[in-house]
Amino acid sequence: MKISIHDLVKEQQHYVIAMRRYFRMTPELGGQEFETQKKIISELRSMGLEPRQAAGTGVVAEITGSRPGKMVAIRADIDGLPIQDEIDQPYRSQNAGVCHACGHDGHTAMLLGLAKVFSGMRAELTGNIRLLFQPSEERFPGGALAMIADGALDGVDTVIGAHLWQPLEVGTMGITYGPMMASPDEFTITIQGCGGHGSMPQQTIDPIYVGAQIVLALKTITGNQISTNELAVLSLGVFKAGEVFNIIPDTAVLQGSVRTFSQRVRDTIFACIEQLCSGICAASGATYTLDNRNGFPPVINNPQIARGVAAAGNAVLGESRVIEISPAMGAEDFSWYQQQVPGCFMFIGIGNKEKGVSYPHHHPKFDMDEQALSYGVEIMAEAALRLLKS
Repeated sequence: MKISIHDLVKEQQHYVIAMRRYFRMTPELGGQEFETQKKIISELRSMGLEPRQAAGTGVVAEITGSRPGKMVAIRADIDGLPIQDEIDQPYRSQNAGVCHACGHDGHTAMLLGLAKVFSGMRAELTGNIRLLFQPSEERFPGGALAMIADGALDGVDTVIGAHLWQPLEVGTMGITYGPMMASPDEFTITIQGCGGHGSMPQQTIDPIYVGAQIVLALKTITGNQISTNELAVLSLGVFKAGEVFNIIPDTAVLQGSVRTFSQRVRDTIFACIEQLCSGICAASGATYTLDNRNGFPPVINNPQIARGVAAAGNAVLGESRVIEISPAMGAEDFSWYQQQVPGCFMFIGIGNKEKGVSYPHHHPKFDMDEQALSYGVEIMAEAALRLLKS
């Protein structure tokens, strides 16, 4: 008799929730997931698997089907954030200043649930499932490259991953058939002026005034220099200058982020930043340095694989609950895997205002409707099986 994925997932529902709560209580920062790694390995060994360490604190495990075939990799990130947990729940973080405020506890638990499901149906499998428990997604440059260097994608035909997503209601799934998440770049502009007494500004080159002009000018780039048909964001998060109210400082520092989906748009924006800084500083007698740090590539879903994943979502949730979303300007190092093999990333809704699950990602009160975990496990299991057969 054919094994029902739905029934197998239902059997593991309490296990997945228990694992999610365990990891919420014991979060670790990127590169420090030693206890997390030990727990994952212990759980996988109890299922009869032979996991191995990878990328320092990551884990790779394989479930081999009874018949040869393709290999599908499924990835979860396992690191927490440097945030004090403020949820009023018994599973609140026990590690001061560290919190799973982005849902990686749920990602890890879902992948363990998938390990249980596929371990229970090896006789039905044609092909192999590889489980990737990746560290350091929250720390640039991310843990995906280290996982790849450790052979995580060797022999893999397709890779899929999911992010539990608070903006979407529980019981829904978000997907795109192309661009999904942006490439996150950082920049720092250091303006060198000439300081002096606040009562004699004529003797100075005021870097605050120069910086203010640059701030205003930068805001025109995405509106005037980039086509409205392109997706791009330029935002500033830091403007630092001076320490005393009546002293004009020597320097000012601006730091910001550029989010794009193509190299051409990225290059255009940074050329505009350079041009604006050069002109404004030259007009004011100041000098500047511009330092850029490119982030991950954009997450761009393979359309064919995305259609297969969406079909899995339709089967689990119903067609009206699988939503083609607009690309998100957030970033994910899952994109490094997609640079190597065809892949698809999806969002699994966890929002539920009736249960008070409404705080955004990276908020100290971030939480999730745990019913989403079973949906996520079942969707990814269905998707993996479809991809093995494709």
